[in-house]
Amino acid sequence: MNSDAAIDIAIIGGGIIGICVAASLAEAGRDVTVFDRTGICEETSSGNAAAFAFSDVLPLAHKGMIRQLPKWLADPLGPLSIPPAYLPKLLPWLIRFWRAGAPEKYEASLATQAGMMKLAEAEWMGLLGRSGTRSMLREDGSLELYESEAEFQAGLSGWAARERFGIGFRHVEGEGLATLQPGLSPRFVKGTFVPGWKTVADPKLLGKAVWAYAQSKGARFQMARIDRVAADQDGATLTLADGSTRRARQLVITAGAWSHLLARQLGDRIPLETERGYNTTLPTSAFDVKRMLIFSGHGFVITPLETGLRVGGAVELGGIERPPNYARSKALLRKAQKFLPGLDPSGGREWMGFRPSLPDSVPVIGKAQGSRPVVYAFGHGHLGLTQAAATGRLIRGLVLGQTPPVDLAPFSPQRF
Repeated sequence: MNSDAAIDIAIIGGGIIGICVAASLAEAGRDVTVFDRTGICEETSSGNAAAFAFSDVLPLAHKGMIRQLPKWLADPLGPLSIPPAYLPKLLPWLIRFWRAGAPEKYEASLATQAGMMKLAEAEWMGLLGRSGTRSMLREDGSLELYESEAEFQAGLSGWAARERFGIGFRHVEGEGLATLQPGLSPRFVKGTFVPGWKTVADPKLLGKAVWAYAQSKGARFQMARIDRVAADQDGATLTLADGSTRRARQLVITAGAWSHLLARQLGDRIPLETERGYNTTLPTSAFDVKRMLIFSGHGFVITPLETGLRVGGAVELGGIERPPNYARSKALLRKAQKFLPGLDPSGGREWMGFRPSLPDSVPVIGKAQGSRPVVYAFGHGHLGLTQAAATGRLIRGLVLGQTPPVDLAPFSPQRF
């Protein structure tokens, strides 16, 4: 490509958010080029838990996480860990996270997430239809499991909040539990079944299929690491790792856990942290799991995929530089064996990915400061796959100057 020729719209990041933004803009007839250092849907978007978590409207700070923090942190292989050497760097983010859990912020956060999820479901169903990927959707519901009556009771306020937003569920025990998932350990006394919960056959395959659709609409890809970005009123300049530059009339930054480093070069300081998530994908024969199983007290899930059985979750707040600690994925697998006696743990593939998380669990979707032609779409935490199609729709509106279907104020990059 001639480095002097201006690109219409450059997108930095080929994960699921960038793919959906590209598809949405290409559908609108815009000329889009996606830049990514490894390929399309090859990093964090390839190994997630494969959920369309449209009913997951509770912000992370309100999920009883603050209450669980001391217990979880005491266990180095528990649901949440912070490497001691990283704690000083993390402290400002943790304080913001704690503040985000304040009761007076609860209603606003809940309404923001519920509105985003409603849009996300509508946009994904539309995109799956248009891209010919509807066959990758699975509508088996999810089953959240509790080991005690006290754990069940502690979750009831969250279910009441979901009910207010029209999210259907039913609590089950005994025979009802065994029917939804045969072979469970008797340690689980109750469960909550969410019939509307959806998953996908495999998140990496879905991402690549949506990208193929975007390409059919004219979207292009260039394998490159972007080291620097700059912008003025007329466009943006991207400096690649090889020293060459590209000029774009408009720029969208969807680089996940690395996005805030690029935003800082444009003068926006956004408190993004990295939740490092771990999983092991076992062969499909490992256990007959009927639907996504959620072990919220332990911070992990098990998802049956077309390509295997994915056992993953757990959060390690450790930034993007530290090497993976695969003892965490092994610990999850040991727990899974206890919870599903008869699970075959052999032949698994371990993985670690970087979830880009903001303290209030709300992504950044909006314009860079000043009137420069740069927009951001990052910080979706655990909900990148879920909210990707909605984000694509919102970014298209921002780029084309259309009225958004939801209020974008809560998503403002300048809210911090």
